[in-house]
Amino acid sequence: MPGEASESELRGPVQVPNGLTPGNVSSVTNLQESSAAEVPELNVNDPDSCLGQTHSSGRQRVPRDSAMWTGWWLWPLVAVCTADQFRDNAVRLMQSTPVIDGHNDLPWQLLKKFNNQLQDPRANLTSLNSTHTNIPKLKAGFVGAQFWSAYTPCDTQNKDSVKRTLEQIDVIQRMCQLYPETFLCVTDSAGIQQAFQEGKVASLVGVEGGHSIDSSLGVLRALYHLGMRYLTLTHSCNTPWADNWLVDTGEDKAQSQGLSSFGQSVVKEMNRLGIIIDLAHVSVATMEAALQLSKAPVIFSHSSAYSLCHHRRNVPDHVLQLVKQTGSLVMVNFYNDYVSCKAEANLSQVADHLDYIKKVAGAGAVGFGGDYDGVSRLPSGLEDVSKYPDLVAELLRRQWTEEEVRGALAENLLRVFKAVEQASDHKQAPGEEPIPLGQLEASCRTKYGYSGTPSLHLQPGALLASLVTLLLSLCLL
Repeated sequence: MPGEASESELRGPVQVPNGLTPGNVSSVTNLQESSAAEVPELNVNDPDSCLGQTHSSGRQRVPRDSAMWTGWWLWPLVAVCTADQFRDNAVRLMQSTPVIDGHNDLPWQLLKKFNNQLQDPRANLTSLNSTHTNIPKLKAGFVGAQFWSAYTPCDTQNKDSVKRTLEQIDVIQRMCQLYPETFLCVTDSAGIQQAFQEGKVASLVGVEGGHSIDSSLGVLRALYHLGMRYLTLTHSCNTPWADNWLVDTGEDKAQSQGLSSFGQSVVKEMNRLGIIIDLAHVSVATMEAALQLSKAPVIFSHSSAYSLCHHRRNVPDHVLQLVKQTGSLVMVNFYNDYVSCKAEANLSQVADHLDYIKKVAGAGAVGFGGDYDGVSRLPSGLEDVSKYPDLVAELLRRQWTEEEVRGALAENLLRVFKAVEQASDHKQAPGEEPIPLGQLEASCRTKYGYSGTPSLHLQPGALLASLVTLLLSLCLL
């Protein structure tokens, strides 16, 4: 992409293991020119160095016949040893700072495969292998906190979305009850840190799609009390109060031009309660409106960089600037279509997105939102949740500092979460103004509350029709 740093610039200078310097490396490549070349002696019994230490004399004489083949085997060994070094460092970092992932759809898989019957032997999370996520994979990936998605599809809107959402929150809570040695259900930043200390996976509820609140501030508050700590304002459909990303492709028409008046009330109530605003899946206009209105930082729980992959689910540069200005967070999605805009992708390309967001919005704006068990195609090298250490090793290989890596792993999300908590104010009066009845699809809903005060909630056309009917009735008396 224009203006993007080259791969060599992103990766930095080549790293050489202990015992080799640019000087003696170049001498190794010219071994055939020396009658008795000198190379470091390998000590295979030394566990602290892949290449071992040099002989006490510092050099060892190598016969000509040995020197002839040393050059071609040494460089592959250097590459292997260096790779091991970066991964070892990744593991060391993640042992003290495990990853907080912004979005995982395992609860949806549990619904589809087992109708949320967790005691079905096939649903055993210690042995379930048909998903990207299970307990052994979480442990291997050093996942220390997970926002589990309480997702219900767009076709439940105006039907049973609230019921379905409640069931998905319930299955997340039952995961914690059934596997208490692994999962700890928490609702705040302090709970995440407690889970880290106990070596468990802090488990939080993220509700994916504003249709899950059925355009009700009362339902929003109820979901908060049940543990919801982020709400994605839309999924891949408009709500009556916010526009989704398909508006930007032309597949949907804008209804709210970002956020309607009621949508602004939703954002304000989320700020008051301490619910993280999630802008994955929303239109650019909705991104801009929410970032400008919110009193607390927001997140994109599973989105990537638009400049690297021109998919409308990704975040454009001018919005990344708003992310930087507001201290917000983009948790990079691993779905191939959002990484490479193709069916195939690889781990290095995911690291490119992390690099790019760091470059544009700063190291504090980067996180991980793998979207595991919610997508059909994943990059080679990131096939399941056990692969996070390999991605962290790649960041270290690209010269990320330990501080930057720890931020991406957990500290950036914890900072945002704490800011959301600090901005909340439960002493403030809750929002009460309902959405106008005329903005709701009425085919499957009653009108209790609205019918008693039509002048407050009916649209002008509906109000006029009501008055005409009333007058006709009076004339007939």
